[in-house]
Amino acid sequence: MSDIPQGLPMERDAGPFDPPRALTELRDTRPVSPLAFPDGHEGWLVTGYEEVRQMMADTRFSSRLDLDVVHVPYETPGMPAATEPSPQLPGMFIAMDPPDHGRLRKRLTGAFTVKRMKQLEDHIAEIVENQLSEMAKLTPPIDLVKEFALPVPSLVICELLGVPYADRESFQANSAQFMVRDQTLQEKMGAYIALNTYLTELVTAKRAEPGEDILSDLARHEDLTVEELTGAAFLLLLAGHETTANMLSLGTFALLEHPAELASLREDPSLLPGAVEELLRYLSVADIFFRYATEDLSLGGETITKGSTVVVSLLAANRDPRRFEQPDTLDIHRNARGLLSFGHGVHQCLGQQLARIEMRAGFEGLLRRFPGLAMAVPAGEVRLRTDMNIYGVHELPVTW
Repeated sequence: MSDIPQGLPMERDAGPFDPPRALTELRDTRPVSPLAFPDGHEGWLVTGYEEVRQMMADTRFSSRLDLDVVHVPYETPGMPAATEPSPQLPGMFIAMDPPDHGRLRKRLTGAFTVKRMKQLEDHIAEIVENQLSEMAKLTPPIDLVKEFALPVPSLVICELLGVPYADRESFQANSAQFMVRDQTLQEKMGAYIALNTYLTELVTAKRAEPGEDILSDLARHEDLTVEELTGAAFLLLLAGHETTANMLSLGTFALLEHPAELASLREDPSLLPGAVEELLRYLSVADIFFRYATEDLSLGGETITKGSTVVVSLLAANRDPRRFEQPDTLDIHRNARGLLSFGHGVHQCLGQQLARIEMRAGFEGLLRRFPGLAMAVPAGEVRLRTDMNIYGVHELPVTW
């Protein structure tokens, strides 16, 4: 049993962009492998591309995040012993199974149509330009996270959801706190309650006086409770700015560390859509997901017994040499089709088109406006978000 990992390998010992070495080794030797959890639970870790895809398409691997069934593969201080079932979080459809999941998600699909996203494209480009103009007034070095990568998706998601941008500092602080991995449950719940209280007031106001935004569209559905609206708003707000902000900053870091790729992109901006797909694959900022087996299931030649918590690494899967040639090379000319960065199956990310539009506009504007953009510190000094549930950098000092 000694070869079974004790807890999830997390240390980025292969470099800031690559999976932990232990994850890569496991994927190459046993893509579905047993995992010993800190609380004594014996679960599984899935790292192979085909295995992850198969598992995420199979709803018998449940997405419900009840404390009584899901075990955490790393030490979490102050986590209660799982003795009684915890309540489902209403409206958090990412943690629901069909049919509940479909009922809520269906309400949102209309808000994220390709047509609506296309209409937004010019507006997003405008938001990017304004932010870059603000950035150009500053004296470098600056922190790209603070001055560009975080404000752009925050502005976009605020406008889309109808959240007053003036409130961004408190919701950014609370959502950042909520994403910290190594904290007590009390601290995490404090951030959750603060965000929840704020959003409950917001959706209640929108139900009374709807506007032209996604939360108002949702609030018009009488069959959704205020709790469900709040849960959906929480998910959209969090997912809508945390992931894209980290892709913009970590993606810029990766490009600056790969000068040949950066030069190609500057020479030929038409490569940008493909480069965005490749960065999504290469970086996989939303890496670790959980499922649990609702019955005995077979996956990758292993039998996963009912009740087992299964941990998935999208980053390891996106770097699987059985699927992508030379997967650890950042290659913006690659066709990265089939990447798993937005998940797979019924839970595939609803906002993926929005994220792509923001990234294309963000990288295009940044490279055009700042042709001399460069790192202001050695790569080894950049503070990585290894302590957070969405990977990225805490700050990215750049100059031009």
